[in-house]
Amino acid sequence: MATRARIETAVKEAACLAVRGTRESSVHQGDFTAFVEEIGPKLRATLLARYGPERGADVTAEALGYAWEHWDRVRAMENPAGYLYRVAQSQARRGIFRPKPRLPQPRIAYQPPRVEPGLKPAIERLSPRQREVVVLVHGFGWTVTEVSEMLGIGFSSTKKHLERALTRLRSEMGVFSVD
Repeated sequence: MATRARIETAVKEAACLAVRGTRESSVHQGDFTAFVEEIGPKLRATLLARYGPERGADVTAEALGYAWEHWDRVRAMENPAGYLYRVAQSQARRGIFRPKPRLPQPRIAYQPPRVEPGLKPAIERLSPRQREVVVLVHGFGWTVTEVSEMLGIGFSSTKKHLERALTRLRSEMGVFSVD
């Protein structure tokens, strides 16, 4: 009888833990969803600026997957977005990517906005940090403060990267006065 009572007690405890685990899992998922909605677009924009559209999207997905797998640790961090940025950088260096499915080409061709033809090569010749800062500030409309927080560098360093990048772009593009 004592064994049967212990088994019943163990089953009840397991059932309670399973129910509690389900509740904790949904809270866990809700917290993570809110985190991704808040941080995801900024992280993606930063990584797109650094690595380009395809590779940037891949490392963003990998970093957010890492965040999901290690959510208890990531959510307790002071700067989880900066940490995930570093995770993405590590994955980009190692070349860890899941194969992407080939999507059919759209029937209507995308018409990109008119941009000076020499701008893209000039931006590509900038250092990775300068390219990130210029694209985030002037391409995505972020403030220098937002960029410095995301990249984990000081405000003055971010401002200096921006100034040097713009000076170099103006020099390469032959723009000597800004109207």
